[in-house]
Amino acid sequence: MGDPAGISPELAAKLIASEEFRADANLVVYGDRRILEEGARVAGVQIDVDVASSDDVIPESPRRPIFVDLGNLALEQVVPATATLEGGQFATANFRHALLLAASGRADGVFFTPFNKKAMRLAYEGYDDEIRFVRDVLKSSADASEFNVLGRLWNARVTSHIPLSKVASAISERSILRALTLADGCMRAAGFNPPRIAVAGLNPHAGDGGNFGREEIDVIEPAVLKAAEQGLAVQGPFPSDTVFLRAKNGDFDAVLTMYHDQGQIAMKLMGFDRGVTLIGGFPFPICTPAHGTAYEIAGRGIANLGASQEALRLAIRMGSEVRARRQSTGGPRNQLEGVA
Repeated sequence: MGDPAGISPELAAKLIASEEFRADANLVVYGDRRILEEGARVAGVQIDVDVASSDDVIPESPRRPIFVDLGNLALEQVVPATATLEGGQFATANFRHALLLAASGRADGVFFTPFNKKAMRLAYEGYDDEIRFVRDVLKSSADASEFNVLGRLWNARVTSHIPLSKVASAISERSILRALTLADGCMRAAGFNPPRIAVAGLNPHAGDGGNFGREEIDVIEPAVLKAAEQGLAVQGPFPSDTVFLRAKNGDFDAVLTMYHDQGQIAMKLMGFDRGVTLIGGFPFPICTPAHGTAYEIAGRGIANLGASQEALRLAIRMGSEVRARRQSTGGPRNQLEGVA
């Protein structure tokens, strides 16, 4: 369960009540039962779960979703539509438990309803984004990145949560190759073989032959050529104002953009209520809806479930691949073994 002051509790309740997900996966949910019951009341759904008090008593093959009641937030501590320390502590504790369960090999993927970054920063010093938190919890330096997913169309990025003024200096052949390699691997794990990736330019009209900047000539195109030499199905750089049109029309499975909003704006315009954020690069998928906590509609029972459904479906699909791979190789129960 994510931030308690927004729509996360009602989204969690709706997902738990969904027959689709009860049939497709064994759900283990972390949070406080009082918050879940309030979410169910707001959403107008009935929840049917088995309650556990800790990770130690989670059955291997549960008949119903398992709710691990951490008892970590009382209703009176929730300030509606407000980011608070208590809300951040609730969300970080739930996320930490889920990550560690997956790291132990007892779960195959992680999904969370939306966090509020201000609340997370109040609760966890140095919190930049979910990737930083996951690395800290798992004590991992694994190469990882956020991907935005809309149906069969993916958006990968070279830089993410940095100021726009620092983007050009952060782009290099190495960083682009890293992003392309990671995108190729994550998309193959999701069933693309091979994924067709278009690379967006940085400058207007992809630099217009050097008239509007030379990053495309000096950095981006050489990286694309090296990736192609390594066997990746990659093309570019293309002007960023048209490349998503080609991808939407089926020419490509993914677009690699140079910075955060270059891809986020396009993806959210095409399907804000269906968009998924995937944190890829760790030994198991970590998924969430691409939208935020929607404080403006919290408590009204009108939150759209579409993006959360898509995110959970992706976590289940990719998680099944994690399980199959582990079973076929006889891999370690602790999936973090071998992670850099």
